[in-house]
Amino acid sequence: MSAEATNPASPGPVTNTAPRRKARPRIDLRRLGRAALLGPTARDRLPDAIGHVAEAHRAHHPDADLEPLRRAWVLAESSHRGQMRKSGEPYITHPLAVTLILAELGAETTTLTASLLHDTVEDTEVTLDQVGEEFGAEVRYLVDGVTKLEKVDYGAAAEPETFRKMLVATGSDVRVMSIKLADRLHNMRTLGVMRPEKQARIAKVTRDVLIPLAERLGVQALKTELEDLVFAILHPEEYDHTRELIVDNASRADDPLAEVTDEVRTVLRDADIQAEVLIRPRHFVSVHRVARKRGRLRGADFGRLLVLVNEDADCYGVLGELHTCLKPVVSEFKDFIAVPKFNLYQSLHTAVAHTDGQVVEVLIRTHQMHKVAEAGVIALGNPYAPPSEEQQATSDGERADPTRPGWLSRLLDWQEGAPDPDTFWSTLREDLAQDREITVFRPDGGTLGLPDGATCVDAAYAQYGEDAHACIGARVNGRLATLSTVLRDGDTVQPLMGQDPASEPSREWLEHAHTPAARIAIQRWLAAHPGRGDEADADADEGAQSVRSAPPAAEGAPTSNPATPLVDQPGATVRLAGCCTPVPPDEVTGFSVRGGVVTVHRVECSAVAHMKSVGRAEVGVRWGDTTECRVTLVAESFGRPHLLADLTEAMALEGAEIVSATVEPPSQQRVRHTYTLQLPDAAHLPALMRAMRNVPGVYDVSRAQHHTTAF
Repeated sequence: MSAEATNPASPGPVTNTAPRRKARPRIDLRRLGRAALLGPTARDRLPDAIGHVAEAHRAHHPDADLEPLRRAWVLAESSHRGQMRKSGEPYITHPLAVTLILAELGAETTTLTASLLHDTVEDTEVTLDQVGEEFGAEVRYLVDGVTKLEKVDYGAAAEPETFRKMLVATGSDVRVMSIKLADRLHNMRTLGVMRPEKQARIAKVTRDVLIPLAERLGVQALKTELEDLVFAILHPEEYDHTRELIVDNASRADDPLAEVTDEVRTVLRDADIQAEVLIRPRHFVSVHRVARKRGRLRGADFGRLLVLVNEDADCYGVLGELHTCLKPVVSEFKDFIAVPKFNLYQSLHTAVAHTDGQVVEVLIRTHQMHKVAEAGVIALGNPYAPPSEEQQATSDGERADPTRPGWLSRLLDWQEGAPDPDTFWSTLREDLAQDREITVFRPDGGTLGLPDGATCVDAAYAQYGEDAHACIGARVNGRLATLSTVLRDGDTVQPLMGQDPASEPSREWLEHAHTPAARIAIQRWLAAHPGRGDEADADADEGAQSVRSAPPAAEGAPTSNPATPLVDQPGATVRLAGCCTPVPPDEVTGFSVRGGVVTVHRVECSAVAHMKSVGRAEVGVRWGDTTECRVTLVAESFGRPHLLADLTEAMALEGAEIVSATVEPPSQQRVRHTYTLQLPDAAHLPALMRAMRNVPGVYDVSRAQHHTTAF
């Protein structure tokens, strides 16, 4: 059921001369609801009131057994008899309408049976056990799931828990959410009987909660109509203006879409490609978005061409003919068949230029792809049924679960571990706001699905989970890259994991993390380690070394450092500051931070002067006996081939272990490298720096010094 067909405000689709099935008449749900009050029907035939449901169901499933629907209708009608909706209609019209929506989208019999019964346990004397005894465990499970969602509080304070319950229900069985989406669509269609303030509240929840989930489940037919209904309620003036634009365009005599449609049909007929070419009007919100983007709208902006073929190969055949015989706009080409979207969507997108310069967008897909594009997971039938013999014959031994696409698996993986509702809510809304997913490759040939804008931090947590706390850098397309590097579709990414068990994430990583999995894992670690991660903000590669707090000075004894020593705890945890990475025998001083940790800086570090100027008390520290140390060095060089290989070889020859490395993009033929190194002995540092300076092209090597302005 397309959004254009179901939206009463829509001017309707543009007609064309392509052969098409005779449209079924519009369904008068009020008449059917009144008929339901006339009493139970004979048990040997399907009730007339759900005849339209049966017709729609048989169109998708010719061999479906309609007996469960008949029995479900009898139970639902008798149970809801006497109940009325706020609109004054018999209540049975609601489950009937919800079931019809799902039947039009191709839902299988079990889903339709549960849909007819979805309000019986909540609003009538029927019990869940009775549903199970009469219709089986599967229908019982679906009705129970929808009933639990009905009890969810949609108030603003309860939104995080609302989302959490919906995610769990969706992950357990996507058909639960399918029924819920159809339920909300019918309620939105009849929302006019509510008070304006309640209309607005329901519309906002629909916008923030259900529309993003409909998008993720690929149910575009529901999503687009819900968008238009929400648009009409929350932005009535803009909705009316958009409606005027659509009506005015429909009354125009010249239609570039119709002209290009005829051209495309001619091209494909001459190429002997069987295809159905339709004009697909944009829905209201889509027209509004295009108007905001392009300003004045022209005829081609109000719709797109849809070309439907039988086989995948025909899609590319159509594309070739269009690009050969018409003037293509190559920049508009996208292949979502080879790389489907995260919500199962597959199609080729292209555009051709009309003679007057208007650009006409074209969608090319098979009939099956179109079914899935409209109905998403609903079009998959019973996704939990065992594969048929035909499917087994063509399977490679493993059956992919289309109901658990990557985005849903990721959300379900982290939602239980969210440290608090606010974190859960903010990260989830960010994830649902993503309307595009990229695919990046791992060196081992695997792939990672990530939202557009994801970074190496996101890739690390997607691949390694919480083990990514030890990540020290990454390679992108074979080159060293910072963890903040934004990934592009098709990149190959290899997170580099450190061997030091003390490695830990930086609070700064949160600025670069775009996926809930990464943000939740980092925030959970920071919450479990108060005061940690803050010192890593300046440099995520700081490490702990063998440094001890100095013992308390005797009362009145002279001291070279008038710092206040620690409250009789000479064994307190001490960490090296990433801003200056001190190593023996540097002169150092310390400052207490949260969690009872002492951070050690070189005395000439700019952060020391700042903290002293604001009255922070110093803590005396001294080096321990261990000779190993970690240091961060910055190498300035001119760009040349093999420079990175020569530098890393020079460091290895001096016995230095590279903990992490970043290389900034070249600027005016100059390159800046930053390396964090583990040395077997601090005494090796001068020799190491000399060896690095001796590498051709390197003109300076210095200790890292970050300028910190606030602590």
